[in-house]
Amino acid sequence: MDVLIRNNYKDMSLCAARIIAALVREKPNAVLGLPTGSTPIGTYKELVRMHREEGLDFSGITTFNLDEYLGIGKDLSKPYAQDQSYARFMWEELFKGIEIPLEQTHVPDGWTKTPEAYCAQYEDAIRQAGGIDLQLLGIGGNGHWGFNEPGTSLASRTQVVTLTQQTLDDNWALFYSKAGGRREEMPHFAITMGIGTILEARRIVMLASGSGKAEIVARALEGPVTAQVTASAIQLYPGNTTVILDEEVAAKLSRIDYYRHVERVKAQYHTLLY
Repeated sequence: MDVLIRNNYKDMSLCAARIIAALVREKPNAVLGLPTGSTPIGTYKELVRMHREEGLDFSGITTFNLDEYLGIGKDLSKPYAQDQSYARFMWEELFKGIEIPLEQTHVPDGWTKTPEAYCAQYEDAIRQAGGIDLQLLGIGGNGHWGFNEPGTSLASRTQVVTLTQQTLDDNWALFYSKAGGRREEMPHFAITMGIGTILEARRIVMLASGSGKAEIVARALEGPVTAQVTASAIQLYPGNTTVILDEEVAAKLSRIDYYRHVERVKAQYHTLLY
């Protein structure tokens, strides 16, 4: 696991975008796993810039999003502030900016009437696409990936989950308060890729920033592997893993000097892509 520490959120986002861009150029038909939330917005903005100014071509790319609220879904006829779906978020923050064909994008269907069957279909769609080449991840305030809340099995597959109160509170400002809605209107259930599904990606890139997540990031990267911090499953991942942090969120890492040393040595020998 490579841990890269950057000065600030902007530098973290640029680093992640360069990794993704390198894959897109090397493999024009790559399959990307994508998250929502505030953390990847800077990365998405940089990818949009690369598409517009550098000709980065996403026309052959396929995407699968981590999750979606159950009971809502995309409605592109609505203004963004009136549509809190993750499908809408992805359209606004990335998809329309990189001009990717929408039929090549996949966000779980929050409108499904048969959620358990749909979850199995989502898993099958990922397999049919050849699996995920690069899974981009953030980390929730309680240490979750996607909507895999504390206590979720580390072998879980795409499933319906019940959201914790902390997750509802964390997502309120970004997805609901701008619409003038009420907290009690927020969905309490979601569809999410499972931890086992995520760990099957060929590469993982995890992002985190801000002092508010410093403790949970330290627990995920350096604490025990536990279902109570589902992102700690990153320690079990056998493939190419890159964790990109800003200085604030890295502040509580006990091995921070070692991570810096590893990056310097690998950069010297040109074995680290960033």
